[in-house]
Amino acid sequence: MADTKVALVIGAGEATGGAIARRFAREGFFTCVTRRNADKLKPLVGRIEAEGGRARAFGSDARREEQVIELFATIERDLGPIEVCSFNVGGNVRFPIRELTSRVYTKVWEMAAFAGFLAGREAARVMVPRGRGTLLFTGATASLRGGKGYAAFAGAKHALRALAQSLARELGPEGIHVAHVVIDGAIDTPFIRENFPERYALKERSGILDPEAIAEAFWQLHLQPKSAWTHELDLRPWIEPW
Repeated sequence: MADTKVALVIGAGEATGGAIARRFAREGFFTCVTRRNADKLKPLVGRIEAEGGRARAFGSDARREEQVIELFATIERDLGPIEVCSFNVGGNVRFPIRELTSRVYTKVWEMAAFAGFLAGREAARVMVPRGRGTLLFTGATASLRGGKGYAAFAGAKHALRALAQSLARELGPEGIHVAHVVIDGAIDTPFIRENFPERYALKERSGILDPEAIAEAFWQLHLQPKSAWTHELDLRPWIEPW
């Protein structure tokens, strides 16, 4: 499809990733969404299509090199050029250091850091020859500072931020906009609603992050002219202490 523009959202969950996918779909992008279990993406794809957009779900483990290579190759071959790649894989876990196993630490690093490298490399391989593209990495408070119990998550998110900085310096001159978005605060998700009701109650005061507002920020990053690109953007509710 020569006239099809593709937005790829790796790690499209129920909140932020899904909202990003829907935002780009509303602008005419064919939105490809991924997570390890493609069946879990059926509601998101259905919603995008109900809103008049086009979407396709992929079951792909972002930590597996061969699967990431195949994902990009399939999209480029069957759907169209990937104009936007949003890496949104999480990995937020909390363990006291004496209870943190090497298995958990490695898994979190694979999810939040190594997978970002694979996505960034494959995005660069298809975008650079065209001289255009947007590569967006979702960060967190842990991207900027460590916290009690967050040795694994902060280590991985620090690594992802360093990757984004390196790619911005390498790929910016090639016409690729690389941005890292620090999400600093609780997001309106079922997880927060069910596990942190007091925090979720702040929603009435706009005290937690709205996924739709986050997605709008991602869209605006994509629209920026290269004479004034933002590399790092931090998003937090007005009430958030920082």
